[in-house]
Amino acid sequence: MKHIVTNLLTDALAELPGLAAAAAELSVDSSVERTRDLSHGDFASNIAMRLAKPARKSPRDIAGSIINALGDNHQIDKVEIAGPGFINFYFSPSAFHSELKSVLDRGTEYGRRPKKDAPRILLEFISANPTGPLHVGHGRLAAFGASVGNLLEAAGFPLHREYYLNDTGRQMDILGASVWLRWLASHKVDVPFPTGGYRGDYIHDIAVAIDTESLVPPSAADVLQGLPPDEPDGDKEEYVEALVAKAKSLQGEDGFDQIRQQALESIRTDIEDDLTEFGVKVDNWYSEQSLIRTGRIDDALTILEQRGLLYKKDGATWFPATDFGDEKDRVVVRENGVKTYFASDIAYHFDKRERGFDYLIDILGADHHGYVARLRAGLTAMGYQGDDLEVDLVQFVTLYRGGEKMQMSTRSGEFDTLRQLRAEVGNDAARFYYVMRSSDQHLDFDLDVAKTQSNDNPVYYIQYAHARIARVFRKAIELEMNWDPDNGRANLGELTTAQEKSLMSALSRYPEIIELAARNRAPQTLVHYLRDLVSDFHSSYSAHKVLVDDAKLRDARLTLYSAVKRVVANGLTILGISAPDQM
Repeated sequence: MKHIVTNLLTDALAELPGLAAAAAELSVDSSVERTRDLSHGDFASNIAMRLAKPARKSPRDIAGSIINALGDNHQIDKVEIAGPGFINFYFSPSAFHSELKSVLDRGTEYGRRPKKDAPRILLEFISANPTGPLHVGHGRLAAFGASVGNLLEAAGFPLHREYYLNDTGRQMDILGASVWLRWLASHKVDVPFPTGGYRGDYIHDIAVAIDTESLVPPSAADVLQGLPPDEPDGDKEEYVEALVAKAKSLQGEDGFDQIRQQALESIRTDIEDDLTEFGVKVDNWYSEQSLIRTGRIDDALTILEQRGLLYKKDGATWFPATDFGDEKDRVVVRENGVKTYFASDIAYHFDKRERGFDYLIDILGADHHGYVARLRAGLTAMGYQGDDLEVDLVQFVTLYRGGEKMQMSTRSGEFDTLRQLRAEVGNDAARFYYVMRSSDQHLDFDLDVAKTQSNDNPVYYIQYAHARIARVFRKAIELEMNWDPDNGRANLGELTTAQEKSLMSALSRYPEIIELAARNRAPQTLVHYLRDLVSDFHSSYSAHKVLVDDAKLRDARLTLYSAVKRVVANGLTILGISAPDQM
């Protein structure tokens, strides 16, 4: 409904040459907002106050001129000047009736914008290292990223979702060595497990499941020979690296790679299954190994070298990131010839743009805050706009059970997985609680509250509204008071109570909420809206009987409730949450 006001103001300004020039630099749409108090109208605009300085007139005089130039519109009851120069718009009941009909006519498409051709957006999210199952912290990245993606699609943007697999380098070697040791243990080769290895039970499961028929386990003495001590206060990284080297030596590079790749694929499959069960869609799994295999990293470094943007120092190759706004220069090739993760990052984001994506969104954990400047520096150096990369950081999650804080560590295995969390509280509660707060706020996830089936649990409160409406329609059939949609639409004028008017007004906000939440990458905006909407519904339901003898009033109220049910379902779908008909 906001567009009605925006269009009226735009047309009025076009009729006022003295103001049109001053308004040319202003956004009319941004001057229009919903009022917080319906006694002040449904929408208010501060356009007159924003024009006062450039037009050199008083805001109230400008407001008067604009009101006089407004065209007739049957959806507007009246327009008033308020305070220092606000223009308040009061919509007619027929305007809300029309919007209510639109909810029912458009159904699942209500609130969704027409599909655009551009900009093509690549949304990268989660991208957890494939060294173990997703834990509850990754769950927040998954739920937030999935909801943002759904919002962007609802807003009409062409979207591609991607998961970047960091499947090369040291961490994968440690994973391979960890599985190798568990495999040796299954063959009675007793070698102490390193403090720097991956310890979760999943390592045991992978070790007994992989195909090692072509491999011969060495003796414990051969494994331990020449290894440095693995002491609690020693350099655990030195020991685990020595262990990796020993594994490659004893099993051969190909043999070790066989173990490592099978471990990687097992974990990647587990992650994909976990996300699928969580209702999280990924269009493409992009492997870092593919960057190496296709020479994409070398391509990117060659471009930088041709542009004179690499230099040598201390045997390493450096990228002058400070020339592009970063805090320090970055190594892209170490003195031993190994390319850094930053080189992979440059190549990966270069490849994103080369694949035809216009705008890049990376959703990363809060510990990646230092990545933003360097990634933009890399894109700029490659000839693209750094501002075409948006990095949204998601804060950490602390899990509480029985009032006690849970410990999470992938290496030690002391963590609760996303799968365990979903099994305990359910997908719906997990998806909801992950996005109910702004992503830049730390999240304390209380399992006890999430499992509560009462109005104290916000996801239950919202879902219950949907189920309650479904129950009303079932009751109507039982009482042979079947809803006549045509009769309901013809008699929406019967909806005259304060609660019903508030509910219709709340329904009409939904398209604006979707646009706002998409623009701000803020699924919590939709969460708060749904809570307010169902609060209005519960108030109306408690105040006024629905299944009354008067068929006109009954069908009108059932029509209103049907629209509420539809909007609640649409909103929950975007958040990846079910809308049950029974609870």
